[in-house]
Amino acid sequence: MELHSLAARLRLRHLSCFAAIAREQHLGRAAAELHLTQPAVSKTLAELEELTGLRLFERGRQGARLTREGMAFLPHAQAVLDALQAAGNAVAGAAAPSLRSLRIGALPTVALDLLPAVLTHLRETQPDIRITVETAANEPLLHLLRASKLDFAVGRMADPQQLTGLSFEFLYVEPLLLAVRPGHALLRQRRLSLAQVLGYPLAVFSRGTIPRQNTESYLRSQGLRLPHGCVETLSVSVGRLLVQDSDTVWFAPAGAVRADIARGALAQLKLPMQGTEEPVGLLTRSEGKPSEAAQACMRALREAAAKQPGARPQGEKPPLFR
Repeated sequence: MELHSLAARLRLRHLSCFAAIAREQHLGRAAAELHLTQPAVSKTLAELEELTGLRLFERGRQGARLTREGMAFLPHAQAVLDALQAAGNAVAGAAAPSLRSLRIGALPTVALDLLPAVLTHLRETQPDIRITVETAANEPLLHLLRASKLDFAVGRMADPQQLTGLSFEFLYVEPLLLAVRPGHALLRQRRLSLAQVLGYPLAVFSRGTIPRQNTESYLRSQGLRLPHGCVETLSVSVGRLLVQDSDTVWFAPAGAVRADIARGALAQLKLPMQGTEEPVGLLTRSEGKPSEAAQACMRALREAAAKQPGARPQGEKPPLFR
């Protein structure tokens, strides 16, 4: 369909319905959010797909997931909805200043490692900002950001197809470390081997996460594989307590254990972990400009990240991936 014909026939309800399904990944939940029936939402989506000539969602038992075309359409639809919301806010609240909000997405390791100091600084310098932090694995963070449920996220580099409509700004690289409790028998080994490590109970990140993929890839490079019976968790708190209270060895991203190792609550096994490094950076939507609050927080994160091991050299232009 030609552009002028699409613009003439497209309605706000089409965009609102599309954005709600993208957020909820389910037609029933989107219908509940919009206070409509599910058949009404299905009909509106069918109209939109007919107007655009595109299949925007793959629908199945697990819900509705954006297609490549849907991912490309989402930032433009959201930009229109955001502009209308901003216009409404300006008209309704022109005489009264409103509390600014900031929605940050972060990996659990980053939330523990970088965010506390950054958020403390932000509260001191801009106390009028209402801050919400959402922690999740990388893939859910990308979805939340693309659906405009986050202003920005601090996450890992992903495959190009997963970054459709998003930009990645490199901050630092984060390797895996082998963390144990102080006094662990492996710390006394003069010639420690990875095979010895695998003889102990292990904790690893959950399946589908990048730290888990890097753990398995590292073991394969050494001619080994992850044994059965590992504890799989995305929770940094669970991993920490498990290691402190047992002989478990934790394959953990450095950010999850850096502070604990520094203060002696955990110890690091001295085995080379080359090849497990993963880029961590700022994720934003390619379309649109972050709010002033988001920009202030991102500046503070860049400053904090510059002090991390594996940060880009000072003065080097950060690479951007779109």
